Amino acid sequence: MIAFLRHPQVDAGLGVLRDARRFLEARGIEVWEATRESRPTLPRNTTLVVTLGGDGTLLSAARLAAERDRPILGVNLGRLGFLTELEADQLCTGLQRFLDGDYRVEERTLLEVAVERAGHRVRRAIGLNELVLQRAASDGLVRLRLMVDGQEIGQIDADGLIVATATGSTAYALAAGGPILEPTLEELVLVPMSPFALTVRPIVLSPRRGVTVELPRSSAVASVDGGPVWRLRPEDRVRVGGYARRLRMIRFTPPERFYTLLRQKLGWGNPLVPTPARPDLH
Repeated sequence: MIAFLRHPQVDAGLGVLRDARRFLEARGIEVWEATRESRPTLPRNTTLVVTLGGDGTLLSAARLAAERDRPILGVNLGRLGFLTELEADQLCTGLQRFLDGDYRVEERTLLEVAVERAGHRVRRAIGLNELVLQRAASDGLVRLRLMVDGQEIGQIDADGLIVATATGSTAYALAAGGPILEPTLEELVLVPMSPFALTVRPIVLSPRRGVTVELPRSSAVASVDGGPVWRLRPEDRVRVGGYARRLRMIRFTPPERFYTLLRQKLGWGNPLVPTPARPDLH
């Protein structure tokens, strides 16, 4: 079975999806479909998860695919498509290559995030990009006590904190001043958001380290991969670490594509002013 997860605005009768159904049914392959907002449960006999939308749709499907340990293939129907592998008109070609075994698997680290309150876990989520923890809109700076494997780093006052995977290092963490990590790296990056002390800087950590964030006196809000917003109370603890499984992403392009994407999608390394032509020396 091949599962399709659609953006809610993607019509089930969309031409590329209709063509994909016919392509798979002609080969005796069962098709399962859902929208990302329907909170679906992936069937156990799924062999591939295909997302139709943009990066947000792929992020929504990552948890489903990882929990079932199934590979995922992103099809871009949005604008940026930094995480997706195919454009819409390439879907059937991509499916044929998957069935033929003509692909490579790229593994990505995932986050596992849990919120503890009075000794009980009250929230849990898995994410591909990041945890964002930040002050409530009406409050001032939030005070955060940071620990790694139980060893205290210290307390910081800031607008918030981002804990991102290498995949998420080019998203919100980058905008907050974090480093760009090659996406296949396992490491996590901890990025303070507008810290009061200028000496507070991002830290790169092993995914096997457990990060604990305590709120000694502040309330805050948090979300994972832009999902539902959690309201955090003073004395809540947020625990973050690498998830037990890595996400398996289907790729047809060479690994060097990441650097092409940096240039094409993010404009990384492109000069603001065109470089003058080199004078003819001959």
